[in-house]
Amino acid sequence: MRISFIGNGLLIAALLSARAAFAQDAQQGVTVNGDNVEYSTEEKKVSASGNVEVKYKDSTLTCSSLQADTVTKDTKASGNVKVSDARGIIEAESFSYNLKTKTGEASNAAFNSPPYFGRAESVSKVGQDEIIARRGYYTTCEYDTPDYRFSAEEIDFKTGERVTARENVFRIWNMPLFYLPYFTHSFADPFMRVQLTPGTRGGWGPFLLTTTRFDICDNAEGRIYLDYRSKLGVAEGVGAKYDTRIAGKGNFKFYYAHEKDTTLDEGTPDEFERYLIRWRHKWDIDRSTSLINEYYRIHDSKYTLLGTDHFILKDYFYREYESDSRPLSYTLLHHSFSGSSLDVLLQKRTNRWYDQLEKLPEVKYSLPDVPLWDGPFYFENGSSFANLNYKKAVPSPSSADVSVNRFDTYNKVSLPSKVAFVEITPFAGSRQTFYDRDIDNASLGPRTIFYAGADASTRFYRIFDVRPRLLGMDINGLRHVITPSVKYAYNHAPTLPAERLKYFDEVDSITRSNAFTLELSNKLQTKRSNGSRADIVELRLQTDYSFDPRTVAYDPATFRQTVSESGSKFGDLLIYLDARPYDNVRFSSSARYDHVGDYFKEINYDINYHVAAERSFGIGQRYTNKLYDNNYGGNQITFSTVWRFNPKWKFELYERYQVNRTTQRSSGFIEQQYILSRDLHCWIMNLAYDIKEDTGHTIWVIFRLKAFPEMEFGFDQSYHAPSSGSQR
Repeated sequence: MRISFIGNGLLIAALLSARAAFAQDAQQGVTVNGDNVEYSTEEKKVSASGNVEVKYKDSTLTCSSLQADTVTKDTKASGNVKVSDARGIIEAESFSYNLKTKTGEASNAAFNSPPYFGRAESVSKVGQDEIIARRGYYTTCEYDTPDYRFSAEEIDFKTGERVTARENVFRIWNMPLFYLPYFTHSFADPFMRVQLTPGTRGGWGPFLLTTTRFDICDNAEGRIYLDYRSKLGVAEGVGAKYDTRIAGKGNFKFYYAHEKDTTLDEGTPDEFERYLIRWRHKWDIDRSTSLINEYYRIHDSKYTLLGTDHFILKDYFYREYESDSRPLSYTLLHHSFSGSSLDVLLQKRTNRWYDQLEKLPEVKYSLPDVPLWDGPFYFENGSSFANLNYKKAVPSPSSADVSVNRFDTYNKVSLPSKVAFVEITPFAGSRQTFYDRDIDNASLGPRTIFYAGADASTRFYRIFDVRPRLLGMDINGLRHVITPSVKYAYNHAPTLPAERLKYFDEVDSITRSNAFTLELSNKLQTKRSNGSRADIVELRLQTDYSFDPRTVAYDPATFRQTVSESGSKFGDLLIYLDARPYDNVRFSSSARYDHVGDYFKEINYDINYHVAAERSFGIGQRYTNKLYDNNYGGNQITFSTVWRFNPKWKFELYERYQVNRTTQRSSGFIEQQYILSRDLHCWIMNLAYDIKEDTGHTIWVIFRLKAFPEMEFGFDQSYHAPSSGSQR
């Protein structure tokens, strides 16, 4: 029996033959639309022509002519064939396709598996998530004639996972540039395989930085660095990123430069050997145990011969230098028990040309507040053992180094309670510290310190039913919350004075103290029209009062400590203000006021205003009184903005200005950065101009693929926006 539908006919094969063709899949039938549709009940086949559309589950097939088997779900389509599902699109002249297995063969086909596009003589859909294209090209540019492409003999796409290709020729505007025998890229990786960053910089001259990444195996990736700086020469290196899947993951980097500095004065050495070895590894052994390792080995003859202004991290990897100018090598093992934790740290000096404290090892046990015998009392313990060795930089002799073995334990008992409307927590504790030698390497007994004190706080609030529309602020009622708190802490004079101990850290400098800390917090809260709660204003005032305070100072050359005493006094008044009158506006400020000298030591503020996505302004100021800090005293103003003019153009600006001259800086601009971005459809072009007091002028010209916008090295490496305010 043959049934025909003419004129936008509709055939639902699942309904016509539910018992036979779709007995096993009655809920997921094949729907066929077309100008002409014929169905054979004996053969269970469909023929269609003219604006054909087939739907099965989440797949849609359109074409001019179709032959389909409703039992096997095999289809043969021709004429403007298009197969689409959630994983991608294939367009071809003809396509043999199985709707159930989502496999098939297409000829002269174009494919779209984001972020890649391509075309090939033949395309095989070998699985639900995988296609193999032969004798074609792939690109992330969706133009009919792409700006760039990789021509390849075979391309293997695994949707959402990776693309692999062999016999690759990279072309820009159809001009061949280079050949790659093998290429693979994980979709989870936001970086390009080859990155080229040209520019010019004051201390470097014109430069070109390159990174090439390649796969070593399924769980390891390699990197090759080859950089040219016209005033310094060539530098190269290798790196690796790996995941053992059993014993953790990490990364390795080796960077070497035999530098010939053409900017130095005549008579000064101008050739230097500089290299960096960095290895980081993390292993989550189980849910409670982890191991972290960092190893740094730095050799820098320029630093040795010309001084600390020349350092390989500062000169070549400024972002790393800003975060840590003297990186440490260490291994840390952490284990969490139920309610406590144990840390074992091994910290060994690997660079002899700077001072460093070694810990071989340091073992710490931490037990936070736990109830005692299910009663009202809580117990806290912190204990540590450390072998401490302070190593002086070469050429200091080893006799200048100092060491000590130290065991320290702190035990505290507290009683959280509530008296009327005041929450109060009194506590008492003791600390015992054992040293194997004193400042003169003589034996000594343990040091004991007694602690006591109490924390008290309460909270008052009042609700005001106000709904002002002042300047368009979204305020629906106000709640004023006042939280005063008082903390009192006393510790008795240690049985061993600080003068008898070598100074390694704050544990060794503990002395008698007796002080109150006073804090007053004010908050104004409201509800927005969308129901969310917002803190409109928060103001905190804090100060302390010390009874006959003692101050400990130490001499870094001898590690000896001296204790001085002054009269009872109030400390500085600390002021914190945070205001958010609108969801897109924030004002934050902090200040330190010396009531004895009657002047502000520091004042900082930041104002950030977000107009819309990628449209914002930020301004800030950092003021430090020279009476407080003569070296850094001064007045710095910063300004930043990000402004997208239209979908094609975006501008970014960051400036930091020193208002007055200090012992560390002259007045004027410390840093200026201007970035202009242009959307080139498949590419993003960044033109960055940076002026820094320390490094001079730098110009970066960068082209990034929109599909892989991340960069191995940041051209905006000193950019601090949106946080305004200078940083030391």
